[in-house]
Amino acid sequence: MGKREAYISVDVEADGPIPGPYSMLSFGMSVCGTFDGVEFRPVDPAETTFYAELKPISDDYVPEALGISGLDRGRLAVEGREPGEAMSAAAGWVRAAAASADATAVLVAYPLGFDWMFLYWYWTRFTETGSPFGHSRHLDLKSMYATKAGTPISRSTKRQMPSELLSDRPHTHNALDDAVEQAELFHNLVRWAGPPRRPSEGFGE
Repeated sequence: MGKREAYISVDVEADGPIPGPYSMLSFGMSVCGTFDGVEFRPVDPAETTFYAELKPISDDYVPEALGISGLDRGRLAVEGREPGEAMSAAAGWVRAAAASADATAVLVAYPLGFDWMFLYWYWTRFTETGSPFGHSRHLDLKSMYATKAGTPISRSTKRQMPSELLSDRPHTHNALDDAVEQAELFHNLVRWAGPPRRPSEGFGE
């Protein structure tokens, strides 16, 4: 493994709450920077990206979930990539992106749980090599914000974040667009020192 970490912002669009009974319909990935333990070096998140739309793996879906993404299951059943092919290609892309930076890949998401659940399940289910992030190399931006802000998780939504942390890009629910937008949030969070607060406030006080 490299001495650096390469952070890859990832966003998933699915047709239900869990993988297996429901399907991951698309996902986008964006390289957003490296960290060597001392210095974080951001990169343009729109420069190195990966996007895939997948065939559904079951007949079940939640209509409200489809309404959010705007993806057409009928079209994806015909035009979408086979899950095994798409996940193998994505894993190869992650490993190549990390190798080019002599780094170890770390997945970044907001919030992490939903995106990681689908991606890890799909990599485990449909590929022989498994997850290119191992089973735990990931970073939750919601937890990162809550820790820096000294605020509960329940008050760590994007609507409650200072405006200077948010990307100027629109949140389109296209998985690649949202991965790039999320990468810019990550850049801003890394630079952010947190809000001014009294010594008695925050964790560990």
